[in-house]
Amino acid sequence: MLQGKTIVLGVTGGIAVFKAAGLCSKLSQAGANVRVIMTESASKFVTPLTFQALSRNHVMTDTFDEFDPGAIAHIDTADHADLFIIAPATANSIAKMAAGIADDMLSTTLLATTAPIIVAPAMNVHMYEHPAVQHNIELLRSRGVMFLDPAEGQLACGYVGKGRLPEPETIVQIIEQFMQEQTYKPLQGKKVLVTAGGTLERIDPVRYITNDSSGKMGYALAEEAHRMGAEVTLVTAPTALKFPSGVQVVEVQSTEDMLQAVVSRLEEMDIIFKAAAVADYRPAVQAAQKIKKSGDELVIKLVKNPDILQTIGERKTTQFIVGFAAETNDVDKYAMDKLIRKNCDLLVANDVTEAGAGFGVDTNVVRVFDRNGLVEALPMQSKSNVARRLLQLAAERIKGDN
Repeated sequence: MLQGKTIVLGVTGGIAVFKAAGLCSKLSQAGANVRVIMTESASKFVTPLTFQALSRNHVMTDTFDEFDPGAIAHIDTADHADLFIIAPATANSIAKMAAGIADDMLSTTLLATTAPIIVAPAMNVHMYEHPAVQHNIELLRSRGVMFLDPAEGQLACGYVGKGRLPEPETIVQIIEQFMQEQTYKPLQGKKVLVTAGGTLERIDPVRYITNDSSGKMGYALAEEAHRMGAEVTLVTAPTALKFPSGVQVVEVQSTEDMLQAVVSRLEEMDIIFKAAAVADYRPAVQAAQKIKKSGDELVIKLVKNPDILQTIGERKTTQFIVGFAAETNDVDKYAMDKLIRKNCDLLVANDVTEAGAGFGVDTNVVRVFDRNGLVEALPMQSKSNVARRLLQLAAERIKGDN
């Protein structure tokens, strides 16, 4: 998949630069035309000559190093890139990307390119977890930049934790998979519907019942499905998230609203991911005006909401249905029960009490089931990576049915 592809490898200043040399070598061996851009800090760890020998291309370090009078170096490099990979990416380089700063060859070229960008952070575990770094990562993700999760283990600083650059072989596999999806989009021509967020049920004009769902898993699914070529409809309850680009968005509030939005589109869909956390009950009566405080108790009668997943499970014809189950105990037992009862093709379950798998976080730890039992257990990784794998599983199974 990499034969003849131009891959720009951005190398920033961290101890993991030595792995970037290995990555450069493996990409070249796979047939890619690797163009390396190094920051000044990166060249203090490994010389540009090393990357020049491995890539057989001039290594760019200075914005004003115009070695070809027939082209402006950073524009020419940006225009000819099939893919940008930043590995390792320091906290500083990520911050510059987020802020749009262009003060060296790498940051300037990144602003000029329209090629897909993959970023592989590598840094101290506390730096990676810092709110500023996580904010910058999420901001870049919202712009379509893809991130590789750092590996866990012994760090150069002496800490043990998340922050290691993945091994070159792993990064090459991810790049090859991505390039394959760019060439052959596995969901091209398919219509995918995703539900997301936590529905809310009004008590009165200023109060409501809801849950802790952030919508991040559903939004990641919608974004990745679009990237894989699908025509995507996102039915979303209120969230604080930015709508994914290229996706049709249907905004709803209550469970009944979401049910109608889904059912009215059911027949035209190929795949449905029911990732929303819907309210199981709603107030029997919604007050037209704000309920005034009186007495020591307020009793609100709740009535059961319609079950969206069960409804579409009963009505489906050829649709591939993926349900979700957020559990706090006996995950496998409840997941299999839900899959059978609601006629799902796949059921994605997680234990929301587990670190990194609960509501509101950017990572997830899931177990995927079909009618034969456990299909795959995905370790903790970003919700974007989880979404990508779930979509691959759905695409493979739909293809097998055809």
